[in-house]
Amino acid sequence: MKTGSTTMTTQDKHKPTSIKYAKRALMGLFLVLIVFLPIAHYLIYVHTANGGLTFSNSLRIPELLTFKDKGGQKVFELKAQYGYSEFLKVGKTETMGYNGNFLGPTIRVDKGDEVVINVANQLDEMTTVHWHGMHVPPDMDGTPHQMIPAGGTWQARFPILNEASTMWYHPHPHGKTAQQVYRGLAGLFIIDDENSKSLELPSQYGIDDIPLVIQERLFDKDGSQRYELNRGAYYGDTILVNGTHNPHVTVPARNVRFRLLNGSNARAYHFGFNDDRPFYQIATDGGLLESPHLTKRLRLSPGERAEIVVNLSDGKETLLKSFPEDEVILLAEAVFADGIGNGHFEILKIIPEPTNAEPTDLPHTLNKIERWRPEDAVQTRRMVLGGSIREGRPPPGPGPRIPINGKLMDMGRVDEVVRLGDIEIWEIVNRGGQAHPFHIHDVQFLILDRDGTPTDPSESGWKDTVLVETNETVRFITQFNTYANPDIPYMYHCHILEHEDGGMMGQFLVIDPEAE
Repeated sequence: MKTGSTTMTTQDKHKPTSIKYAKRALMGLFLVLIVFLPIAHYLIYVHTANGGLTFSNSLRIPELLTFKDKGGQKVFELKAQYGYSEFLKVGKTETMGYNGNFLGPTIRVDKGDEVVINVANQLDEMTTVHWHGMHVPPDMDGTPHQMIPAGGTWQARFPILNEASTMWYHPHPHGKTAQQVYRGLAGLFIIDDENSKSLELPSQYGIDDIPLVIQERLFDKDGSQRYELNRGAYYGDTILVNGTHNPHVTVPARNVRFRLLNGSNARAYHFGFNDDRPFYQIATDGGLLESPHLTKRLRLSPGERAEIVVNLSDGKETLLKSFPEDEVILLAEAVFADGIGNGHFEILKIIPEPTNAEPTDLPHTLNKIERWRPEDAVQTRRMVLGGSIREGRPPPGPGPRIPINGKLMDMGRVDEVVRLGDIEIWEIVNRGGQAHPFHIHDVQFLILDRDGTPTDPSESGWKDTVLVETNETVRFITQFNTYANPDIPYMYHCHILEHEDGGMMGQFLVIDPEAE
């Protein structure tokens, strides 16, 4: 994973650290002033932070959505609706949610389950529900090709084929995704399997297995949410965790599992703890790692998930935080705002309480990942992010017009055609002026390398979203299996939602040559 590097001469090594950092800071500020300021209005909007947190609010844990068993199928009911929420205790604001005022319940199933989800749209605008990261048929994927009209309904039916993982669901109407997610439409989708149940991992939902949907929002003084349509990537000034501002959570003083979802529209987080305690990463987007990865920092871009286990047996309180990755990033964001804008802010206070439970160690082996060999790939597809626009209709969204392979999204155009069963390498090349989280529907993939360097252990498991830095090339390998449809495409796109709405998205078909 790229975190920035600096070439150091022999003379530099003997300079005081403060002088070296000062030089780096001045260079970073110069680059910011030259590159970022002329386009700042179009790229990002960051507001001034609200000040220090007291962590006075108990963390809301999303309820588990109940289901009815009908003929061996698990039938769930989801309702997209309006509501009112009070986040800052100064006034309520209109929000959206699934089965409630803000966000949605957690759907939890087992691999192999047959699932039916009835979705009712009680909004006065069209929406969809996309099952992010899940291997489902294209007509059940909840893309702009499965729009639910205002007052309408939609039924999704699919078997659970993914292994144990933390997925999520959110709207995906082209041109409106960013606004609807920002207003509250999102929820977790947790999958268990025989392997995950056999492991001695923290698994008591809401007790030692804590879901964390991490987002940020802008609020006016009266507590109302603010969203401005003319911004290219919308950063807020107030952190919400599961829709809770200023949150704390009480957990047992033992190993505790946190399921992290970066549910923000545009912000990346660099997670760690204020006391610099190490933790184990046990899962990426699409499943458990092969073995626990010990670390002190973990970066997640929008749409990415990770599961971590933290040892809290010392009984000491700690703060989950987001840290700046380097001085240049810190300066780049500081030009636009202070407080949360500098990338260094507190998220959640964690309070361990004594427990009589016997402590357990993490298993050395978590999963077995069958890795494809690059030589088995039938082709390499190249996706160039940014550059000049050569093709595409004006998108309905207000976001910036950033192409993929020179093209903006066109609902009537298929960009790639994939054969069922093929193993492919996708090469994602970022020629733009900022990092982009690249997300592909239908499949999970394995990252091969970043600029030719093998991937970091934190990215060694199943992924469906990967952050591609400026002037970086990321290669991943995947296989397109199970589902083919010559008429209904899947999507790939940037998961900065304003970029997606602005046209940074393409479509691919999976076809079965034997069916032709």
